Amino acid sequence: MSGTGDGRVERGSGTRGIGAVLRVADEVADALRAGRPVVALESTLISHGFPYPENIGIARDSERAVRAAGAVPATVAMHDGRLLVGLAADELETLATVHGVAKVARPTIAAALHRGGWGATTVSATMMAAQAAGIAVFATGGIGGVHRGALVAPDGGRGSLDISADLDELARTPVVVVCAGPKLILDVPLTVEALETRGVPLVTIGADEVPAFWARSSGVPSPISVASAEEAARIAALHLGLDLGGGMLVCTPVPEEDQVPRDRLEEVIDRATAEAASAGIRGADLTPWLLARMAELTGGATVRANLSLIRNNARTAGSLAVALAEGRAPADR
Repeated sequence: MSGTGDGRVERGSGTRGIGAVLRVADEVADALRAGRPVVALESTLISHGFPYPENIGIARDSERAVRAAGAVPATVAMHDGRLLVGLAADELETLATVHGVAKVARPTIAAALHRGGWGATTVSATMMAAQAAGIAVFATGGIGGVHRGALVAPDGGRGSLDISADLDELARTPVVVVCAGPKLILDVPLTVEALETRGVPLVTIGADEVPAFWARSSGVPSPISVASAEEAARIAALHLGLDLGGGMLVCTPVPEEDQVPRDRLEEVIDRATAEAASAGIRGADLTPWLLARMAELTGGATVRANLSLIRNNARTAGSLAVALAEGRAPADR
């Protein structure tokens, strides 16, 4: 890597693959070289998750939470043919306010690089950038999964096959992803089964059930439960050290004071889903429509829970990254 003179580090021109289009911020590169903990953060929540100035506020809060835990934050985005690993303050502000930001995932990353302009990375693209940069831990809000009706439609007909690319990314990219569990609008039991089928360990911190994003529990037993981020880090170190080729999912429940009870959410989901079906909303448009409608139906309770869990996930990921870095011998760094 070489310095650009403006606080950034470019990958060398001889680097192949994703590494050839990385631009790693100096602070992040220095931390990685020294074996200090770094946490990757996605940028879709900035450009597509919340309106301004709420979006820049939660982006800064996430970075502060990572730092408070003792790690270095690396918000990931795309700009003019480069994957940026670590954004400066002015870049965060621009991403939060500019229009026409592309949503970048594994299937669209090449097209987004060709298009230029700004792009916000989803779970899959952020995992790819993190792995290429050498970052082992990534914090997000919640993961995608198997949608309700993906296998069998509500009327008993053929399902939509709407299954998030997040699951396959977790199976192929060796990064530890910290989240608040699958969104409850998904089929959580099938999502957990799909992760098991793909060989992805699912570890829940401080609970016996898989959390469901805004709700602390989903009713689905967690395959693995641990008491702390430090214990999760010990499992992560072993998993990554085995070179199994895939990542690991660590779930931490939304703080209790900010959760939305699961029974209330189920009622709202049923209503919102029925309205979406009547309006013919499906495919890529379905999830954002459901999230927005549920925010309306709960009087903003799901939005408050969302902001809370994002901060909590960043803080937990920071603690996990610190424990992971401390547990590695110098020869492993």
